[in-house]
Amino acid sequence: MEDEGRGLRARRAAVAWDLARVLAHAAARPGKAVSRGLAEADGCVLGTPLVSPGAVPPVDRAAMDGYAVRGPGPWQVNGHVEAGAADPGTLADGQATGIVTGAALPTGTTSVVRSEDAVVTGDRLEGPAEDGRHIRRAGEECRPGEQLLPAGVVVDPAVLGLAATLGLNRLTVIPQPTVAALVTGDELVHRGPSGPGRVRDAIGPMLPGLITRAGAQLVGSGVPSVRHLPDSLDELTKALSETRADLTLVSGSSAAGPADHLRPALTSLGAEFVVDGVACRPGHPQALARLADGRLVLGLPGNPFAALVAFLTLGVATITRMRGLRLPELGHIAVPGGVSCHPTSTRLVPVRLTAHGAVPIGHGGSAMLRGPAVADALAVVAPGPAEAIAARLLPLDPGIT
Repeated sequence: MEDEGRGLRARRAAVAWDLARVLAHAAARPGKAVSRGLAEADGCVLGTPLVSPGAVPPVDRAAMDGYAVRGPGPWQVNGHVEAGAADPGTLADGQATGIVTGAALPTGTTSVVRSEDAVVTGDRLEGPAEDGRHIRRAGEECRPGEQLLPAGVVVDPAVLGLAATLGLNRLTVIPQPTVAALVTGDELVHRGPSGPGRVRDAIGPMLPGLITRAGAQLVGSGVPSVRHLPDSLDELTKALSETRADLTLVSGSSAAGPADHLRPALTSLGAEFVVDGVACRPGHPQALARLADGRLVLGLPGNPFAALVAFLTLGVATITRMRGLRLPELGHIAVPGGVSCHPTSTRLVPVRLTAHGAVPIGHGGSAMLRGPAVADALAVVAPGPAEAIAARLLPLDPGIT
C-alpha cells in the first residue's frame, strides 16, 4: 500500500508537459561569459555582440583574377600586383596591371577586367570595363564599429570565419554547460543481447550524442563517458555529491519502485524538486531537482523511449537556458489521419513528415526505440477526449530548433 500511495502522490504532483519545459528552462542559469580563442569557441553562444573593429575589406580589392584598369580601353598593360602586395601603386589613364582575386587595387582603378574577358596582344589589353565592376570596395562588408551579430547567437563555423575576417583572435562567449551521465541498474549489460535477467543498456549509448547535439559537453572522471552504477542508494548518493557537472543525468532510478533510489538520494542531499513527474506518455516519471550548490539533476525513466522523451523535454530546456538561449517554440503540423489523444497527458508520438502532414508510424511504446529511430520528429499531441488532427513537432535531434 505504501508504494501504491507514493505512486498516487507522484501522479497528483505531475505537471503539464508544456509547463514542465518552462519550469526546467527557468530553473537553469546561463554560464558566465568568458573570453575564448576562436578554436575553443565553436558551439558556444556569443556573450556580447560581435562588433567590427575596422572596415572589411580595409581597402578596395579585386573580386576577380584579371586586370585592374583605369578609364576606358584599350589599355597598356604595365606590371602585375601580387596577392600580398602592400603597395599596389597607382594607375594612370589608359593603364592596366595584372591582378589576382583579393589583391589590393592600385590607386585610380576604375574597373577589373576578368581574365576570361581579356584580349591581350603584346602589352595591349582590350575587354569590357564597366565602372566599379569586379571591385570589392573598402567597408563593403562592414564599417568600423558596426554590430554584425547580437549576443545570444550560437557560434558556428560561419561565425568563426567572420570573426577571423574581422581580425579577431578571441570571442566573449557563454561556454557550453557540462553534463554528467549516470546509468543505474543491476540488470543492465553493455555487450551482447538481452536475456533472462539481462537487459541490454540502450540509454547509455544514446546519451553522449544527445548531450553534444543539445550543445553541452559530456564530462566524467578521467575521460568523458557515461558512468554505470548498480542499484545502490549509497553509491548513487555518493556519485551525485561528487559530480561537479552543471547538470547530472540519472537514468533508471526515477520511478517509485524498490530499486529506484533517485528521490531518496536527492532528499538526503537537501535537493529541491523543480519538476517531480510530467503528465506525458511516455516519460511520466521524469524529474528535475536543484542541489544546494545550484547544480541540477535530471531523472530519466529506465525505459529507452521514455528516457529519450524526458531528455528532449526537461534536458533540452535546461541546457538551452544554461547556454543563454531562449526556449524554442514548436511549430504546428496537420495530422490528416488523426491520432488518439490521452485524456489527461500529452502524448509524444513518432511521426514521418509528408507533403500532407505528419503520419504516425507506430512502435511508440515506452520501451521501444524502433519508432523514434525511423521517425522524422515527435508529434506533441495535447490531452483531449478523442483524436487530434493537428499537433506540434518536437525535433528528435536536440540540435535542431
